[in-house]
Amino acid sequence: MAEIFDLRGRRALVTGSARGIGAAIVRALARAGVRVVLTDIDLAAAKALAAEIGGGAAAFQIDVRDRASTENAFKAAIAHLGGLDILCANAGVSTMRRAVDLTDEDWNFNFDVNARGVFLSNQIACRHFLAEKRPGVIVNTASLAAKVGAPLLAHYSASKFAVFGWTQALAREMAPHGIRVNAVCPGFVRTSMQEREIIWEGELRGMTPEAVRAEYVSQTPMARIEEPEDVADVVLFLASDAARFMTGQGVNVTGGVRMD
Repeated sequence: MAEIFDLRGRRALVTGSARGIGAAIVRALARAGVRVVLTDIDLAAAKALAAEIGGGAAAFQIDVRDRASTENAFKAAIAHLGGLDILCANAGVSTMRRAVDLTDEDWNFNFDVNARGVFLSNQIACRHFLAEKRPGVIVNTASLAAKVGAPLLAHYSASKFAVFGWTQALAREMAPHGIRVNAVCPGFVRTSMQEREIIWEGELRGMTPEAVRAEYVSQTPMARIEEPEDVADVVLFLASDAARFMTGQGVNVTGGVRMD
């Protein structure tokens, strides 16, 4: 997919980029000629991936829940890159519990990272784009759970619905300035987060992790577990000029689990 798009000369910051979908996004952008900065709460892992990618890639620590940490990461990234053209707000977390058993900590953790993290990073990026009087692109990582409520993930679903609603509203405000804001909505993606979730779900439902994963496949018309690269290639498209007339979209990347 990277070969289709030539994004040479563009500069991107990716949050939550040390592993999983974020790492796949960074690799896809770098292959398309984008200069990338990785930001993650796990600085050592982000630095290791930046060294693997090369090409001037750098890594800075970020806690997307915290405004000062997020602002400092953006300042460091912009100074390193000499500007910014693309933000991929990918950092996300999950916990799993029945809705009646959710704790305040579960709720706050999911909303602080998933929703507040997108708000802070998007706002800071938009302020930069507006100050520079130049177009920019934002791609937020939402979820299948932003389109349909997920049992055992009510709090996670609520946080991802918030991401999608924010994406649409921000897109309307930023469109007159040439700033595009879209989201991707992945389905059952093979990541370390999924590995934890299938264990939790199995325990809550009295199933083995293997049976949970098989159920995910059975719900997917394309009959396999999604890979991070499946998401990253759509992010690459949304970041490119091929998507120049798209904004405010929540693009399903689910293998057919969700079709509207």
